[in-house]
Amino acid sequence: MDPNELRIGDAEREQTMAALREHFAQGRLTHEELDERLDQALASKTARDLAKVTADLPGPRQAAPGYREPVPQYDMDGWREAMTAHRQQMRSMHQAQREMRRQWRHQGHPWRQHRGPHPILPVLFVFMMLGLIFGGFGIFKVLFVVWLGVMLFSLVHRRFHHRR
Repeated sequence: MDPNELRIGDAEREQTMAALREHFAQGRLTHEELDERLDQALASKTARDLAKVTADLPGPRQAAPGYREPVPQYDMDGWREAMTAHRQQMRSMHQAQREMRRQWRHQGHPWRQHRGPHPILPVLFVFMMLGLIFGGFGIFKVLFVVWLGVMLFSLVHRRFHHRR
């Protein structure tokens, strides 16, 4: 049976009348044309009759009620192949990321090339010796405690942050 020959209900008529009112509001129809088309919509019995009411107006065409577009048949084998290819691509991307991280760790970062003590330790050591020579034992003790603290902090920092 032709889908356009199916009978329509009040919901379809109301939907078409709302579209006609919108076309009137946008200036596509005069008041007389609106009245005439509303009467035609109310008198429509089939989807074909209803489609004639809005045939010359822009906008989406109403499909006949009860008519459904054919459901596309999906190729399940093609879908499975696509999913397998996608998973394989994702695995290779993860593997490449792991490899890049591994190389980066072994290669070393430019800011982590320094392997010796923190640069401030030799400077503090020089100040400590100068303090012992010129300032006496009191300033030496203070600088020695600061030097030990910086050295301990440097070792702990390197132990926990440069482990990778």
